[in-house]
Amino acid sequence: MKYLTIKELPESERPYEKCEKYGPQILSDSELLAIIIKTGNKNERSTELAYRILRLKEGRFGINVLNHVTFKELTSIKGVGRVKAIQLLSLAELSKRMSEDIKQEGIRFEDADSIAVFFMERMRHLEQEQAMLVLLDSKLRMIGHKVIFEGTVGMSPMEPREILREALRADAVYFILLHNHPSGDPTPSDADIKATIRIKEAGNTVGIRLKDHIIIGDNKYISMKTLNVI
Repeated sequence: MKYLTIKELPESERPYEKCEKYGPQILSDSELLAIIIKTGNKNERSTELAYRILRLKEGRFGINVLNHVTFKELTSIKGVGRVKAIQLLSLAELSKRMSEDIKQEGIRFEDADSIAVFFMERMRHLEQEQAMLVLLDSKLRMIGHKVIFEGTVGMSPMEPREILREALRADAVYFILLHNHPSGDPTPSDADIKATIRIKEAGNTVGIRLKDHIIIGDNKYISMKTLNVI
């Protein structure tokens, strides 16, 4: 059977033409991705290559796969070189930042839900443990946020000194801690609880209050404040 390129397909089946005529919302995940990667390889069209990318992770299918793949995994696919892999990883990061910017407009971190919703998509897909420091002003508006630790699974050595140094530098009134559990289960360990109490007490000594410590799982979270640890 003769292999058809994108240009040889009927116009109604070409992603570019469909997007132009009907809008991007009409396109499937594979078609949207095909537009980004532009070309396939000598044996398959860009839409078929896109479909294989979306099936790269066992048990997952869809555009969220891009939040779970690495540069090495992407370049292991025939037809995905260095440039395409960087484009795809950049696309995933861009989507996270756009989501955060939209959520940030006028947001005040008054409760665990508002905190968790803002950071959930950034942290729930991480395969290593990461700790995030969020700094707030007197009206609970975010001044900034910073990753303060990245490491192997099961490790989260958050030091009060580093946290308070950042808070004082930003003239923060409150701060929030978040970290993820790559297992997907946000249940706090004894070490999580002890670290939270230690950091809370250190903050109190310099007049900067720990508002909450949120543990992010796979689309779920646990608040240390809700558990009365804080």
